[in-house]
Amino acid sequence: MLVLRYSVLIWRITMVSVNSLNERDLLILVVFSGVFGASIVFANIAAGIKLVDFLGFIVPAGTIAYSITFPITDIVDEVYGKRRAIYIVWAGLFAEIAMLILIGAEALLPALEPGMQADYLRVFTPQVRIVLASIVAYLVSQHHDVWAFWKWRELTRGKYLWIRNNASTMVSQFLDSAIFILIAFYGIESTDILLNMVMSMWLFKVLIAILDTPFVYLGVSLVKRYTIKQSLQLTGINDNISSDNAVSTLGD
Repeated sequence: MLVLRYSVLIWRITMVSVNSLNERDLLILVVFSGVFGASIVFANIAAGIKLVDFLGFIVPAGTIAYSITFPITDIVDEVYGKRRAIYIVWAGLFAEIAMLILIGAEALLPALEPGMQADYLRVFTPQVRIVLASIVAYLVSQHHDVWAFWKWRELTRGKYLWIRNNASTMVSQFLDSAIFILIAFYGIESTDILLNMVMSMWLFKVLIAILDTPFVYLGVSLVKRYTIKQSLQLTGINDNISSDNAVSTLGD
């Protein structure tokens, strides 16, 4: 039933509000969903394989890939509204659950050599605690990011994209880091080490959030231009209509 529920949510992302979304809008949402889901899956697999030293930060592999998911939901939230950004989040969760099911199914198949089976299980079989930590942290942080971005959008009256992008992402990334580390390693590591892990991971993600701000601006601009052009072609609206007015019809 759980998988069926998430399948319905994925279906809705391509079917909901058909009257207000043209073909280009649907294509953009599908592309964003694909990149988002791929980032989530890769981050979960890579995190259990190795640690990386990036700009002096020691973080699990896949952290950069996971950080990409936040600007994606920010762009969707900005252009298409909170509801469709939430659909992206649930699409990512479905991808994560599907990954776990497929990994488990493949583990049941006999390997050609015993060593292959051991290697497969070592790489792809995550600990239950790690999986639980990842899912809980993901749901809390991603939903908070979508909500906070929209709240900041209301407070700034649609201005200062850099404020809502960074403010929502920084808090959400802290929630993600703290929840994941505490659930995954509480009772295993000392309190000092846990705090150090949380702060290191969070500061690294904050750096990524600051660096991705220009790309959020670029992404929003490109999506708006792409969708406006299609809207004008479909409706025959005069080119004199302002971009802001045309795009405002795409949000919630």
